Amino acid sequence: MRLLFIGDIVGKTGRNATKLLLPSVISKFRIDLVVANGENAAGGFGITDKIVAEIFGYGVNVITTGNHVWDKKEFIPHISKEDRVLRPLNYPPGVPGFGSIIYPLRDALKVAVVNVSGRVFMSNIDCPFRTGRETIERLRTETRIIIIDFHAEATSEKIAFGYYMDGKVSAVIGTHTHVQTADEKVLPGGTAYITDVGMTGPSDSVIGIDKDQIIQRFLTNMPMRFETARGEGIFSAVVIDIDEETGKSTAIQRLQLTYP
Repeated sequence: MRLLFIGDIVGKTGRNATKLLLPSVISKFRIDLVVANGENAAGGFGITDKIVAEIFGYGVNVITTGNHVWDKKEFIPHISKEDRVLRPLNYPPGVPGFGSIIYPLRDALKVAVVNVSGRVFMSNIDCPFRTGRETIERLRTETRIIIIDFHAEATSEKIAFGYYMDGKVSAVIGTHTHVQTADEKVLPGGTAYITDVGMTGPSDSVIGIDKDQIIQRFLTNMPMRFETARGEGIFSAVVIDIDEETGKSTAIQRLQLTYP
């Protein structure tokens, strides 16, 4: 099977890029399953139920998120109603939402998608390594094809997590930093890995935000309201080939397309 994972969708520009480019990417690469990180899809901060429906309408099958999933308070009551929208599984017990899903693909083929958050320079939530391992062991009783969105800041934590999961899952895909890395590889145990898949959003920006606002913040250290940038967009993603029998990946390819 072939997976397309779309990097963090940021604001309207990111949504428009996904809407415009996704159909041709699905057709060209013969994609079987589309996963996208959507935690910044609503104005660059958070997501709403309306935008969830919009993204699913583009052809995305599962939406992962991260620490910004709570930014739009009105979405919190909805997160427990839609199991195709994931939040990091290593939040403490009692937090609403789903950390993983087993998605039925075709002919009894199932794909597990898991959302995990790192802790270095992030919230001090439950251990992603131990919590992730427990979840993977449970999911492997139902399918060998397991995709992890590891939403984390520190490169070292992401790389360590990738090697920790090597041979246990099909792919570990880093999100959160919005800058696509050039270290895609298939690890020795058959796990496809990239430190960060990048951003789908405004390219003339500082990780999606208006660059002048960010520069002023660095110059003055004064708080201000950030807005997503406008203009040309970029569509960042990876395409991963996975053996359906073993769950091991055989190839990973980076994509970076411009919009319009």
